[in-house]
Amino acid sequence: MSEKKNIARAAGVLGFATILSRIMGMVRDMVVSRLFGAGFATDAFFAAFQIPNMLRRFFAEGALTSAFVPTFSEWYTQKGEVEARELANVCFTALTIVMAAVTLLGTIFSPQIVHLMFPGFKAEPAKLELTILLNRLMFPYIFFVSLVALCMGILNTLRHFFTPAISTVFLNLSMILCALFLHRQFQVPIIALAAGVLLGGTLQLLLQLPVLYRKGFPLRWHFDFRHPAMRRIALLMGPAVFGVGVYYLNITVGAILASYLPQGSVSYLYYAQRLFEFPQGIFTVSVAQAVLPSMSRQAAAGDMDALKESLAFGLKLTIFITIPAMAGLMLCSIPIFSLLFMGGAFDYAKAEQCGIALFYYSLGLSFVALVRVLVPAFYALKDTRTPVATAFIAFILNLCFSLLLMGPLRHGGLALASTLSALGNMALLIWFLRRKIGPFGGKSIVVAGGKAVVASFPMSLVVYWFMTLTDWSRYGHKPIKIVVLGGAVAAGIGLYYLFAHLLRCEEAREATALVRRKVLKR
Repeated sequence: MSEKKNIARAAGVLGFATILSRIMGMVRDMVVSRLFGAGFATDAFFAAFQIPNMLRRFFAEGALTSAFVPTFSEWYTQKGEVEARELANVCFTALTIVMAAVTLLGTIFSPQIVHLMFPGFKAEPAKLELTILLNRLMFPYIFFVSLVALCMGILNTLRHFFTPAISTVFLNLSMILCALFLHRQFQVPIIALAAGVLLGGTLQLLLQLPVLYRKGFPLRWHFDFRHPAMRRIALLMGPAVFGVGVYYLNITVGAILASYLPQGSVSYLYYAQRLFEFPQGIFTVSVAQAVLPSMSRQAAAGDMDALKESLAFGLKLTIFITIPAMAGLMLCSIPIFSLLFMGGAFDYAKAEQCGIALFYYSLGLSFVALVRVLVPAFYALKDTRTPVATAFIAFILNLCFSLLLMGPLRHGGLALASTLSALGNMALLIWFLRRKIGPFGGKSIVVAGGKAVVASFPMSLVVYWFMTLTDWSRYGHKPIKIVVLGGAVAAGIGLYYLFAHLLRCEEAREATALVRRKVLKR
């Protein structure tokens, strides 16, 4: 099977598994919004969860994955399964010790961390104290999810993508059940969500271990910290923390600045970010995770032409998916919140505020997605400095734009600053990568993007017309809203896919071929 087909198949498996998780995540956010709304308690919870979640994105899913997967792929390809198993066990042992120490320190110093990250909460001592309590309860989550990321790296290299992707379903499910059935058991009801986070992290890890055992990689203690690959992974991880995690660092900066804005701003950004990550989690992350092992193997074999081909295909596939998703989210931002969240403690005014943030985030969907595919290309080439340099520039851009725009646009300005920062980061990464490896199909990528934009126009017109068919400010009327929004999505996807085929988009043909192969196989 060609590498393109491997990438498309892996992305399809990841997408299918991840869509289940994202649907559960959507249900989770609906439950949270109905029970707790968007205000004092949710601001404290989302701020507290932001800290271990930021570490997860930086270290676990960001730096660890980007440093471990290329090294482990090279070890597995060149030295065989026995040597690769030894490396996996050494990494497991080292990571367990390091993350246990990080968890202990984070729990002890939670007051200082919260004071530093959310200085705006000092004006409300009760909110500050609740944030500290919740952060202490949830900090151990980073320990479990870091080990989950290591397991994911091993399984993805072995071309097993489903289990790591589906594991987050258990996080969402545990948070939903704890929120529904335990919120009355605590004096502060939102503590039930923190309990759900801890339970979910534990379940995520337990799900990986039997699969690793069946694949011949049972995790065991191995204290050979002088293993030759450990130094390489450590050197790659340092810069990768910033290179991969800059987008999430920008989101964190937005949450910090939002603590100075009117109450509810932190929650508006969180709910919008969750919906913004829905298409990313289903498609973009799936493509990035699928293409990294391929590029790592090709770089290890010295096959630069194949690496360029894999990269170009990954970028075109990402563009093909994210441009219509961007248009759809922009047009449906407020209707989505009206349908999914409005009710209970969440009224239409909150839906509008969340919709504003989602609109500005959506403008940058393609930029963020392309960065997610471009950065692993540098790590596959063992280059950690360039992504760090571009990430630092993007971080400065985000900070400047945030300070400039948060006055006139409030939380919407913080979301727009994140979009502009992602645009700058993407442009710099493309420029540096082209200088490093030469042309990698830029013309074909631009053509693919142009076709995606053209195919999105008729889709956008139809979706906009659908949005005028009902009054989204009305409470209830769920069946009508479901029919209208569902019809808009179905018609939009159908039209986009039709015009993509008429424009002879390669990615549309690959998707059709993948579905056809699955159907015939069954």
